[in-house]
Amino acid sequence: MNITQALKSLRPGAKWHLVGDTYDGLDWRDNEQDKPTKEEINNEIQSLIIKNDYQTHRANYYPSVEEQLDMLWHAMDEGKLPKVKDFYESIKAVKEQFPKNPKTVNIIPDTTGQK
Repeated sequence: MNITQALKSLRPGAKWHLVGDTYDGLDWRDNEQDKPTKEEINNEIQSLIIKNDYQTHRANYYPSVEEQLDMLWHAMDEGKLPKVKDFYESIKAVKEQFPKNPKTVNIIPDTTGQK
């Protein structure tokens, strides 16, 4: 995180120019919003770092999107959740066409609409 990100977060849409990467290089050009103090900017940088770390760490512990979708489908299949028709049926069709047992995989899709 840096002063530019902190300024955009603290004063969205404000007009300013920054020379270098320190508060001393900040030329405040906005007539509607007050120039943030050096302390405000430093606090915002720390806040953004904490928020970014939290989001990154949390995201790393979620199952993949594929795993999450598979969990939802199985919950629907087992009656634990109501079936969302299009979602459920499209996944079910793929699972039936490509079952886990590779000996029974149907690699030519049925385009006739018959099962």
